[in-house]
Amino acid sequence: MAENYVLRITAGPSYDATTHVEVPVNNPEPTSIKGDSADIQLNVRIHNYSGLPLGSPSTSAYFSTEPHAHNQDQYSISLRFTPHKSVSHKDELSRTAEDTRVGTADEGISGRDLQFGNDFDRPIRDKLPPGFNTALSIVRWWIDPGLDGDAYADKPYLYGPALSSFNSLHVGAGVFDAKKGGLWFEEGGDEEGMKARQAVGMPDDRKARMKWALRDDSKSKWFFEYGKTYGLDFYNPYIDFRNLALKLPGYNLPIVKYWDGQGLRYVLRNKQTGEAYLVIVFTIYMREDVNDDGTLKEGAAERVLEGINGGTSSHKDHDEKTALQEAEAILGPRVADSGTSADDVD
Repeated sequence: MAENYVLRITAGPSYDATTHVEVPVNNPEPTSIKGDSADIQLNVRIHNYSGLPLGSPSTSAYFSTEPHAHNQDQYSISLRFTPHKSVSHKDELSRTAEDTRVGTADEGISGRDLQFGNDFDRPIRDKLPPGFNTALSIVRWWIDPGLDGDAYADKPYLYGPALSSFNSLHVGAGVFDAKKGGLWFEEGGDEEGMKARQAVGMPDDRKARMKWALRDDSKSKWFFEYGKTYGLDFYNPYIDFRNLALKLPGYNLPIVKYWDGQGLRYVLRNKQTGEAYLVIVFTIYMREDVNDDGTLKEGAAERVLEGINGGTSSHKDHDEKTALQEAEAILGPRVADSGTSADDVD
């Protein structure tokens, strides 16, 4: 079924599709996204890619570079993020800054407020696949414990703190290296960035930093300061875009079977104000709606919103216990069992 569809990725500084540009997947040169509140350089990399624009590289050198080769990572959203104080949002952070924090509310975005995750315009509750709650448990217990939201809402969302959700956080501009696929961010920072991390007790190791950032007191100490640049990289081996499948340890699912026509939307946003800094949309189109030159036929966007005759929500024939046992065997003890309590997760 996946062979009947083609993937297109667009990105912009807001939810408004007219502000978006097509992202050249696997091209080392980053896409520039400029908005009122942030300047962003973006690389999207997908292994075994066969979508738009036509002629896109099927993979990136990123995936043959460690740690991604060992992880067998399937995709990456990598960005340089430089926030600016927006005139319309100058009072967005009204909390009193403590002396232990890197900055103040007037100087940047609180670590409690910068979020990254997915949201949708329409309900998906009737399209959630069998075992969805099990899959969400696997993600929350092992992969991204800071994730929170409501998949059953009229406008579903799942967001996590950027401090704990991004796999790599580089306090500084990082490097551009075409031999590694473009933007490249090692966990850590430049000299000034390392001092900022050390000032709040942020660990140097990425996994330790992600766990540290689950605590509210840790997030409260950190500010993404206006005018400074941060390197952020989100990657994992769990979505196979070539076959349109979700492949979690203990849980596999053909995505297109339950698709309702909505794009998969990744958003970098401000929890306090709801303002978006970056919106990336992964949209599936019917292959027959793509012209020979890679453009979309008239009405393609409308037809994709009609969706397909996929499945409906059901939990029959799903063994949650077995799935969770398999996940634990592959991923090890869940985060909650290794020192982080549920109270530490927003």
